[in-house]
Amino acid sequence: MDRDVERLDALPRLGPLFAKALLPQPRAEARLPARTVVVTGLAQPLPRLADYDRVCGFPLRDRVPATWLHVLTFGLHLHLLSAQESTIRLPGLVHVTNRMRLHRPVDATEVLDLSVRAGGLRPHRRGALLDLVGEVRAGDDLVWDGTSTYLAPGANTPGEVAAEPRPPFEVVPPIATWRLPAGLGRDYRRVSGDPNPIHTSVLAARAFGFARPIIHGMWTHARLLAALDARLPGAFTVDVSFAKPILLPSTVGAWWQPDGDGWRAAVTTRDGANPYLTATITP
Repeated sequence: MDRDVERLDALPRLGPLFAKALLPQPRAEARLPARTVVVTGLAQPLPRLADYDRVCGFPLRDRVPATWLHVLTFGLHLHLLSAQESTIRLPGLVHVTNRMRLHRPVDATEVLDLSVRAGGLRPHRRGALLDLVGEVRAGDDLVWDGTSTYLAPGANTPGEVAAEPRPPFEVVPPIATWRLPAGLGRDYRRVSGDPNPIHTSVLAARAFGFARPIIHGMWTHARLLAALDARLPGAFTVDVSFAKPILLPSTVGAWWQPDGDGWRAAVTTRDGANPYLTATITP
């Protein structure tokens, strides 16, 4: 369908948007904004990019990580979900899956145009699922696109609940061990701009049912891609499923193995028995 386009002069400030998203909403049928939000002519913030690379384990270089382009679009996610006509707010959402495609290498000095739209509302046994779809262009080139699928617990939307086939998890001994310090949530908040306090505050984490702050799922996603960075082609698709959150501090395991022309990978408990995140990467 045709969508209205909302053009912003710059990326929004996330703190005020998150505060706005905390305001209570009347319980109603789930509804999302039917428009695309756009920011054009964005010069990438190079000091922040370098800090992002360090926090996530990427080498410092001219080409940017695929997950960095998600970070740039994230503010537009929050802008849409904090809009007056949205009955779904970011606080309380569960990031279920993420799919992104890097169509070609992107240099840090390229000026980018970003767009995000929300949609795909469908029922789930625990509420409703929705998609936030982002695109990044450099000139006339579509260089990246990504779909973040979230679960909105308790949300109401019409339709039949679809089956949720989940492939069995294969237990593989980890080939890497990562120690995640208690302050990692603050570090990733600094480079990503994600202001959700469940990643930095014990009290906020407990309010949402976690014993301690949890690391951002997109940090875990990025850290796994960083481990594979030297092996990744210039263009690829990565599909990630988030199984459960990682409490901070923690020690986790990770493994990756070739799968045809691509890779299968996971971040797991230290013994490899249970997954936090599973991924497939294809050229």
